[in-house]
Amino acid sequence: MQFTSPLLRGTLLKRYKRFFADILLDSGEQITAHCPNTGAMTGCAEPGYTVWVSPSDNPKRKLKFTWELAVTHKGEWISVNTHRANKLVQTALETFSITEISDYTDVKREVSPAGFHSRFDFCVTRHDDSPLYIEVKSVTLAQDDKGYFPDAVTSRGTKHAQELAALAEEGVATCLLFCVQHTGIKSVQLAEHIDAKYAAAVRDAAQRGVRVFAVGCQISEEKININQSLPVFL
Repeated sequence: MQFTSPLLRGTLLKRYKRFFADILLDSGEQITAHCPNTGAMTGCAEPGYTVWVSPSDNPKRKLKFTWELAVTHKGEWISVNTHRANKLVQTALETFSITEISDYTDVKREVSPAGFHSRFDFCVTRHDDSPLYIEVKSVTLAQDDKGYFPDAVTSRGTKHAQELAALAEEGVATCLLFCVQHTGIKSVQLAEHIDAKYAAAVRDAAQRGVRVFAVGCQISEEKININQSLPVFL
């Protein structure tokens, strides 16, 4: 995924009220950027981090800039824009770049299976015309080289896991895909210490036939792309 316009570099001053980030651009201009991440962003929003923002020329926007990337003091890159995860996965699916998902002919976004309330991020049609439903979760919470999900309690995520499990029990192919947008993360685990209900729901889903796996990304100020598989420990 290539950024459509060049990003601007700066230094994070603070993130607050979830949706706002004060940033001092390298040009000397201080701005308030939109923060497209409603999570806790633990370890991703430390004052002093080098950050990158995307500009917008939409006159209807209240904030001209969107915070896209952060670089930790260790030099690890983080894509803080959680909306990018689905776009990354879509590109990877369309180019057959995810080795765990290969036998399909068509990709659709935001699909609700018959009889279910949830809309899953993707549905791919396999060569035998059967569907595979995919739910994507963005991972940025890191401790040492381990990634954890979620970084805050997620009742919506628990519901997704439960409905994936129900589909799997009906014989429908399903998978939960963790998209790791943090270059320092080498494996993914469930953040049971943050949301025990979600962790239990994912473990139950895996036992009932839902495939669970993770992919990592290569990140720079020019582009982000999925480039590797990562182990998941349930």
